[in-house]
Amino acid sequence: MRLPTLILSLACLAGSASAEDLTGTLQKVKESKKITLGYQEASVPFSYLDGNQKPVGFAMDICLKIVEAVKKQLGIPDIAVDTLAVTSSNRIPLMVNGTLDLHCSATTNNADRQKQVAFTNTHFLSATRFAAKKAAKINTIDDLKGKAVTAVAGSVNLTQLAKVNTERNLGINVMPAKDQAEAFLLLETDRAQAYALDDVQLAVAIARSKEPQAYMISEEAFSKPEPYGIMLRREDAPFKALVDRATEELYASPEIEVLYKKWLQSPTPPNGLNYNVPMSPALRNAFKKPSSSADPDVYVVN
Repeated sequence: MRLPTLILSLACLAGSASAEDLTGTLQKVKESKKITLGYQEASVPFSYLDGNQKPVGFAMDICLKIVEAVKKQLGIPDIAVDTLAVTSSNRIPLMVNGTLDLHCSATTNNADRQKQVAFTNTHFLSATRFAAKKAAKINTIDDLKGKAVTAVAGSVNLTQLAKVNTERNLGINVMPAKDQAEAFLLLETDRAQAYALDDVQLAVAIARSKEPQAYMISEEAFSKPEPYGIMLRREDAPFKALVDRATEELYASPEIEVLYKKWLQSPTPPNGLNYNVPMSPALRNAFKKPSSSADPDVYVVN
């Protein structure tokens, strides 16, 4: 009778040791039996509130896949998922102080942010492009020569527009706008012939406009690809390894195409808007070769 008792005791000790070996976020989640996902209320279509005030979006769905992997690794299927609305200004402090475990939105992964937080494998690549009316037949950056082009004052988009204008000697009449609404109004009323902004934000603005079919977004970009990633804490190697593995498996499966089409190429809640953003060759390549690098050159497809 002693042998089975000894085996049981050793098994219990092994389980205890395993629990004690956990560190960082995995230890926190195991002890609390909950994981906290940060989201932004209007970061369409990555994370935002639907008609029922529930956080949804492309990045939210990816985070939920990560949560499934956490449950599996910890052997706790009933981990509670808490969600917390955050802003662009408080998302990093809330990650650093341990309030958030994952931030699920459209956060650009760059070198400055990597000094404070970490990112998992890139889930979207944005770049500064321009929108124009199809009737204007403006298709390339060189076609903007001598035209009036707007961008939001103080934005990276405006800086990139001005830089290209100087480098190519295009003679563009750069028209700074106070915000995105004013910039689109300048385009809509023909006071500007083009509007420079992050491509996915242009797609959202066009979908919400009075005549979405009247506009196009350029294929040519003013900038290199800028990676968006799910944010997590720095110096938490076990959790980052799990999160990276979960996203690698998702990106290697057909499901990533399904999720992408669901949020960027199909009618979305709550108003049925379709943003019609096809998956770029650079993003398709990033899914084939997952990376959490902040270096835009990593994502350039020649």
